[in-house]
Order: sequence, then structure tokens, then C-alpha cells
Amino acid sequence: PLDRCHRTSKAYYHEVSKAFDFAKGSEFWACSGATTADVLKGKGGEPPQIGRIGPDTSLVTLSIGGNDVGFSKVLAGCVVKLPWSKNCTRPGEEVAERMAELRRTLPGLLAEITARAPRARVIVLGYPRVFSEVSGVDGDNITVSDQRWLNARAYDLNRLIAQSAAEADAQIAARNGSGSVEFVEAYSAFAGHEVGSDEPYMNGLALNLPALEAEPRSYHPTAAGQRAFARLFIEQIKKGPGRPLS
Repeated sequence: PLDRCHRTSKAYYHEVSKAFDFAKGSEFWACSGATTADVLKGKGGEPPQIGRIGPDTSLVTLSIGGNDVGFSKVLAGCVVKLPWSKNCTRPGEEVAERMAELRRTLPGLLAEITARAPRARVIVLGYPRVFSEVSGVDGDNITVSDQRWLNARAYDLNRLIAQSAAEADAQIAARNGSGSVEFVEAYSAFAGHEVGSDEPYMNGLALNLPALEAEPRSYHPTAAGQRAFARLFIEQIKKGPGRPLS
């Protein structure tokens, strides 16, 4: 079958799954480009990811939100600037609207995950700072001021995800549930390895020019970036949610 989800053997999942023993094994169902709606309804002809979990699930790891906000499209627009466009912050209003929508949809997704897998620890990864904001560093033709704006949007997205995760976890704790929802901060995970650095942890923009769209690998972690994410997940799993679990 076609790999419409562009799963990679370098994904953080593989390292995390080897670091711990799972009585009934583990499965990898990540899907590039997926939004919160896709997790619930399926994408590219694949069954919904939500259907892959159940009462026996002990751990769910996910990274969600960037596609809802439309970051890859915004980034593509920043690189391929129109002649009359002075900067790439014009889509700021659309990004704000999409953030507000995510603030409504993400809690619903987390509630559905915890309902289907009530004993699971659900660990949600945040997003890294992509650009160094240093003048003279090749950041895909993106000015320093635009780099700052884009990084700030990633920061905002992380705060939104962290808040939604904390609220979901508080609801579990309030009903004495046995699972958890935990947020993993990743904003500084690629420090020194931003786009344009000597050893980037993130792919730069690969553009499909006829469609003016970013290719799936664009602004996704390199193998080294995936290892950095794996370390964050493993550390969080060992650390625990910061409260007793039933």
C-alpha cells in the first residue's frame, strides 16, 4: 500500500519502544500532516488513529497541533515571498484564528484519547524553536525579524498545548482516574541545531513549486532531531506525571 502517512524508521517511536518493556507490544501509527480531526477521522484512506488504542493501552505518545495551525503553509509563504510582500507575518490573523480553533478542538481530542485508554499515560510533545534568530545564518531566506515571529508562534502553540494537557490531567485527577496527560516541553530541544546551522535537527523547506506547497519532510526533524525527541519522551516516562497514579 502507499505510505500516505510518510512514516519513517528514524522516528522517535522506535527508540522509545525499545527503552521500555510493553507487555502487549507497541505500534507506530504516526501520520505526517495529521490534524486533530484526522486523528479522530483518519487521513489518506487510513483508519483513524484513535481506533488503535483501548483499555489495555498503557502509553500514548503524540505530537499534534502544528498542522491545525498551518505552520508548513505559513513557512512556505515566508520563503517564497510575493513581490509586494515585505515580511511573512501577514498570515498572523489566520494563525491566531487557527490557534483559537485548536484551543477548542485539542481538549476534545485529549478527552477522547483518555476515554478510550483510561489507564494510559498520554504524553504530548511540544514544538521546538526552529530558527536561531541570528543574522547571517541561512534560515531558508527568512529574515531575522520573521524568524523571531515564527519562533514566537511556536512558543504560543506550546503554551496552548501545555494548558490543554494540564486541564485534561486535572480532570483525570479530580475523578481519581488511573491515567494521566503529560506535556513535554521541547521548545529548546534543538538549541544550537536550528535550521541553517552546521548540524540542523530540523529539515529546511523542500518546496513543491507547481503546488506551492511544502513537501512532507519540510520542517520535520532529521534523524538527530528524532533522537533528541526520543530522549525527551524517555526522560518524561521515567520522571512520571508529578502526581501519584492510581
